[in-house]
Amino acid sequence: MNVLRRPQPNSRRCFSSSSASHRTLGPFTLNTFRTAQERDPGKILRLVIFGKPGAGKGTLSARLVKKYDIVSLSTGDLLRQHIAERTQVGLEAEEIVAQGKLLPDEVMLRIVASKLDHIRNKHWILDGFPRTVGQGELLDAHLKKQGTPLSLVVNLDVPDEVILSRISDRWVHLPSGRVYNLSYNPPKVDGFDDETGEPLTKRPDDNPVRVNLQILSFRLTHEQEIFARRLTQFYASTAPLIAYYSRAAQMRTRLPPPPRRAHPHQLTFPRAHTLLLETLSGTTSDEIWPQLDDLVRRAFPALKETTTSLETRRRHSLGDAVLAAGMAAVSRSES
Repeated sequence: MNVLRRPQPNSRRCFSSSSASHRTLGPFTLNTFRTAQERDPGKILRLVIFGKPGAGKGTLSARLVKKYDIVSLSTGDLLRQHIAERTQVGLEAEEIVAQGKLLPDEVMLRIVASKLDHIRNKHWILDGFPRTVGQGELLDAHLKKQGTPLSLVVNLDVPDEVILSRISDRWVHLPSGRVYNLSYNPPKVDGFDDETGEPLTKRPDDNPVRVNLQILSFRLTHEQEIFARRLTQFYASTAPLIAYYSRAAQMRTRLPPPPRRAHPHQLTFPRAHTLLLETLSGTTSDEIWPQLDDLVRRAFPALKETTTSLETRRRHSLGDAVLAAGMAAVSRSES
């Protein structure tokens, strides 16, 4: 006859001891519930590109956004959006602009931060900010406090004489910001935007070159003066900013721990972060683009290509394969 036996007292003690041991280990358990981005914020592309006026910042940024899943942020667009939506900072900025004054750095930071704080785990490029060391310090302090520091700063090194010749051939579609150059990136139809068919214009600071030789000589001289002023402004404000980021790239900074998602007694360690600074040299955007593309692919392997880019690459790969097969067939038939 089978007799049911009650558990021995030591069995209950064993279970109780195991539970206590588990509780004892609790405060020393590492927090393993954080995302990869939280563990290593450097894996997210947060990019600022610097370069002389006409160096190709807009063209290269547009290529990155077209190929990869990156958000492009323009401070001018953000400012106009805040003013149009009548936000608090938008109303404040509108009043300052109406008085003909420049927006204080703190106001510009609020405009930029209002967007950056909502795309914490997205790859982005920031255009138009910072422009001075003071703005750079404000932006860095805010991003590090949020645990989303800049991860890459790119400096475009293009010779002055190359930029001067480029500016004289540059045309722009003002509504979209698309830039064309008669020397290496001309529109499909002279004088008209490729996508909308709308007329192209000269940027106000590019100063058009006329066909008349006498006017041409005057315009080139005047254009050189304009470029010299813009270049002087670049060296005065942006060059020190590049030096600032060069020093920052040589240091490891500690970031605040991410928000807790697990047991409050779990340990979280401060995260270390190092800024990546690269100088890319060339005379055209076509020369610099492969360097920039290779840089972001190597440094940010989590960066994904857009669906359009992948489809385009597949079509090219398929076309190359068909062409290679056809050439091989011809070669075999000839032999």
